[in-house]
Amino acid sequence: MPGVPSSLAASHSRPPTREELDGRLTETQQRLAELKQAQETLERERAGLEEVRRRQAEFQTGRQEMVQNLTRGVGLLTEAEFVARRDAEQMAKTLAGLNDALQKVETIREDTWTQDSYPAELTRGLTTIENARMEWNSARLKWLVLSGSGATGEPGGDCGKRSPLEVLVAGRDYAGLCKLGLALTWPLASVALLAAVVLFVVLLRR
Repeated sequence: MPGVPSSLAASHSRPPTREELDGRLTETQQRLAELKQAQETLERERAGLEEVRRRQAEFQTGRQEMVQNLTRGVGLLTEAEFVARRDAEQMAKTLAGLNDALQKVETIREDTWTQDSYPAELTRGLTTIENARMEWNSARLKWLVLSGSGATGEPGGDCGKRSPLEVLVAGRDYAGLCKLGLALTWPLASVALLAAVVLFVVLLRR
């Protein structure tokens, strides 16, 4: 080869020596070690990114789930609180009515009645008892616990969805409805009849 030193031409034409092979092998192994280390670094980085992505997806899913659950829970509990507060107010009114009726019945003192005031006092007492009975029946229709049909004081079953009259006549045949009508009207009829008798007696005394 013209212009090329004979020593350089000889190095290209001769086979590599053992020292040269050992050097190349060492260099290759070092490069492989560096590539392996870089691969391990990239693997760790990839695993870290995958963990971050998984946690981010878990965060987004959990956040959406909790927003839905909490929104639904707040709505349900708000409605339940409203119903409970309304029932508590109704129960308080019923309790006040029962206490008032009880007090009026307990204040009836038969020992203070005289022969002259007996008819009027008896009429007044029967009226008080009939009003108390109406208060009691109305309370029983509103609160099943008073009838022994429920474990709590809340209006239960169909009674909370139907009117008291529908609950009262539900499941009764014609004979049962007749008995119910008689049971509801005989106290008033008795009071009216007694009042008429008292009025008649008073007119006779005159």
